[in-house]
Amino acid sequence: MYKHILVATDGSDLANKGLEQAIGLAKELSAKITILTVTDLFPSYGIVVAPGLSTSPEIFEEYRTSMAEQAKAIVQQAIGKARDAGVIVEGLHIENQSPAVGIVEAAETHQAELIVIASHGRRGVNKLLLGSQAAEVLSLSKVPVLVVK
Repeated sequence: MYKHILVATDGSDLANKGLEQAIGLAKELSAKITILTVTDLFPSYGIVVAPGLSTSPEIFEEYRTSMAEQAKAIVQQAIGKARDAGVIVEGLHIENQSPAVGIVEAAETHQAELIVIASHGRRGVNKLLLGSQAAEVLSLSKVPVLVVK
């Protein structure tokens, strides 16, 4: 069935539920996992709030470095869980990308046969205001997507 599963995580409790499902599935199927975290684009609202901040190369580099360190910690912790379960695993961090696009592109690039992603299952105004990365992944992906709630 699935020999390569890509699981997206941001390190949150909800994302960890998705990770647990992916690890369990990979173990059952003797599949490998690629654990992915995507750090979003530098916030553009700084242009309106404080124009000098958003254009400062130092501020951008601080942001990038901080996000890379956080991503590395998230991925390493998830890799540890997969290894503890005896699953073959690799980690990946994509920076400066919208999460949904980064997830779908990584699945294609790394030839994953299944994407596992967690979702809050928001509806109505909350979905409109907060968006849904899972819904966007579902709409963009050419491979099956397992959404964990």
